[in-house]
Parts: sequence; C-alpha cells; structure tokens
Amino acid sequence: MDVHLPTIFTSQNSMSNNVISSKFNDQGRTLRRICSFVRRQGRLTKGQQHALDTFWPAMGIDYQVQPLNLDSLFGRTAPVTLEIGFGMGASLVTMAAAHPEQNFLGIEVYLPGVGACLASAQKADVSNLRVMYHDALEVLQNMISDCSLAMVQLFFPDPWHKARHSKRRIVQPQFVTLVGRKLSASGTFHIATDWQPYAEHMLTVMSAVAFFRNLSPTGSYMPQPVNRPLTKFEQRGQRLNHSVWDLMFKKIV
Repeated sequence: MDVHLPTIFTSQNSMSNNVISSKFNDQGRTLRRICSFVRRQGRLTKGQQHALDTFWPAMGIDYQVQPLNLDSLFGRTAPVTLEIGFGMGASLVTMAAAHPEQNFLGIEVYLPGVGACLASAQKADVSNLRVMYHDALEVLQNMISDCSLAMVQLFFPDPWHKARHSKRRIVQPQFVTLVGRKLSASGTFHIATDWQPYAEHMLTVMSAVAFFRNLSPTGSYMPQPVNRPLTKFEQRGQRLNHSVWDLMFKKIV
C-alpha cells in the first residue's frame, strides 16, 4: 500500500477536491462526463484534519490505475465488503467492528466524511477497514479485480429528485453490470434509499439484470437487514415517519 499522504490533505488553504480523473479526446479536450454525485468540499474540523494527517498512511488508499491486491492490502485473506459513499463513516465503522472476520473498503468523495471515518475507526480500534477518497466508478473500473468482492453496499445515494436529473442516478444498467463483474460468485449487492421513486427505479433496473436474483421473498423490498446499522440520518427520518427501502440482490452464475 502506498503510504504517501496525498497533498490534498495537508492544508485546508490549498486543498482541491480532485476526485475524478480527467478524460481527454484525441484533440486533448476534456470529455464531458455525467456525475452521479456532487463534489462537496466542506470545511475540515481540527479533529478530521488530524485524523487525515495521522491515520491516512495506515488506513487510506491512494487512487491508482492498477488493480489492488486485496489480500496484501489487509494482510490476510477474508471476504471483502465494499461500501460506496459512506458519508461520515459511522455505520461502516460499526460494521467493521462487529465483523472482525471480514474486511471492509469504503469509498467517499466528501473529505470531512473521510476524516470523520478515520477518526471513528481509530477510536473503535478496528484494523479491518481501509478507505479511499475518489470517484467510486473509477475505483471499480481500475482498482477492483473481477470476482473479488463478497458484497457491495450503496446506502442512501443522491436520489436526484428532479426528472431532468434522473440520468445522474448512480443505479443504472451500466453501473449494475460493473458491480456484478466485481462481485464473486454468490456475492450480494445491497442498496437502500429513503426516496420511493428512486427505490422503484432501483427495483426496475436490478430486476432487469439476468445475473442477479432478488433475495426478497416477495420479489420487491427487504425488511431492514440486521447487518445494516441505522445512520443518524435514518434515525432522524424514522422520528419523522420517513420510510426506507432496502434491496438485496445475489449474483447468480
């Protein structure tokens, strides 16, 4: 693992949020790309900055255009769960602490969230968690080998409420196909959202993919699985009587 601390973490005054690698055409012009997320810079607290400065060398993974050796990354062979968009990392750290026999890799584009996750992981004394600060699509395409993940988790992605923005939703056929390639045989894709139109969209997209089987006995949504801890955001939603839709699909070969 590269233990060099990226320069974007060293100073709030000079930080840039370059989490997407530029793509160029034959004329050297930048190609336009539809993003499924908003790059929120945010201001780092002193604790988050300290966590990035102190704990990134041991737990952080720099983006590179070559596959990771997950066994070498964690120093052992164990099932790997990848979480895309872990927010502030509270539920991810909770899962890693509750399942020391598994390995966890989290990807997030919100830098304060990365710092908060590192701080929480250190406080919980977990050693089976690694984090990345980059675009998840590029990480999946370039750094994750096919058939190497036991589970992919995508909890509460941006729903892009407006109809004209729906194409920005990350759960699209091309993305689902990519996730399917990275999952091992019988691997699981677990999605959750609190926006019903997005849940219906997710169910439609997932149900159309031949190599996934819906684990719901009703062919629709799952009760909240015990392995997904409630986030603070979700707890607040429950107090306001907001619903959450979980979908779990198993890869079939």
